[in-house]
Amino acid sequence: MAPKADKKPAAESKVEKAAEKAPAGKKPKAEKRLPAGKTASKEAGGEAKTRGRKKGSKAKKGVETYKIYIFKVLKQVHPDIGISSKAMSIMNSFINDIGELAKHAVSEGTKAVTKFTSS
Repeated sequence: MAPKADKKPAAESKVEKAAEKAPAGKKPKAEKRLPAGKTASKEAGGEAKTRGRKKGSKAKKGVETYKIYIFKVLKQVHPDIGISSKAMSIMNSFINDIGELAKHAVSEGTKAVTKFTSS
């Protein structure tokens, strides 16, 4: 029994899918693929690729913020409400200030307990 001509195999490549979506007059963009055993960090010459940075410069360290957690809690409480970037910055500062106050509170509590036990 011969297979039907109008059905395509289940595993199509991305290039074939892109060719179907592309207009008739335009060619789909070719995908870059590296040979087996090569990684994105190596160029043909064997030098490390620095993704826009000069050789020897360090990557920028990310600043830790609570923004994603604030946003998650906001969506739990009010799913249809958003928050401006200025308000998010204020909330982030608020949480950092609370963290600093908590450290001072623990220090004062430790000092009070030490004083109590010594007398």
